Amino acid sequence: MAELSEPIRILLVDDHAIVRKGLRALLTEIDDVEVVGEAADGEQAISQAAALQPDVILMDIVMPNMDGIEATQFITRRQPEARVLALTSFASDDKLFPAIKAGALGYLLKDSDPDDLIEAIRQVHRGEPSLHPRIARKLLHELGRPLPQEQSSPQPQEAPDPLTAREVEVLRAVAKGLSNQQIADALSIAEVTVRTHVSHILDKLHLANRVQATLYALREGLTTLDNDDP
Repeated sequence: MAELSEPIRILLVDDHAIVRKGLRALLTEIDDVEVVGEAADGEQAISQAAALQPDVILMDIVMPNMDGIEATQFITRRQPEARVLALTSFASDDKLFPAIKAGALGYLLKDSDPDDLIEAIRQVHRGEPSLHPRIARKLLHELGRPLPQEQSSPQPQEAPDPLTAREVEVLRAVAKGLSNQQIADALSIAEVTVRTHVSHILDKLHLANRVQATLYALREGLTTLDNDDP
């Protein structure tokens, strides 16, 4: 009999208790997910993340005391293995791009379907970006606008060294949401080679994570939101 894998341990961060209760009730019904803690603001999120070491943090963006962007930046710097899935709404579009630079791996609208939330949690847990197309379009719009105090955070910019043909292939695959193993299978190369290519891509483009790489590929026309090619 195959051994069951450990459930994905979730920290819920939202300043509205009713939202946290609703999320907890939903996630309790999912076999491979376990809610291990809650936080009502960014400061509590930092404390709980350090104490509980959750696999995935569902992070509200707009909160009192300390918002989700600042908390995400602090957590991902102190706990590089932390996986943050940002929860947002169209009312806070101006927060989306700063959230990318803070290090979140996923971005979900609060009115998304519950099935989309579960899939996003699983994707982020695997280290894969989870980006809703509507959010991606808004983020692409933000990429073309200068933001204040950008010197303190990395942003997509022209690469000092051009990408190789293979790196472009890998970047396109990353932008389609493929995992390292899926990219390796598609390109008939080793998974460790894919990891090396991804690392080189991020270094060359001065990007922090795969979400930024996805947006870079979209902005440069290397792929599109409607591109379903394997």
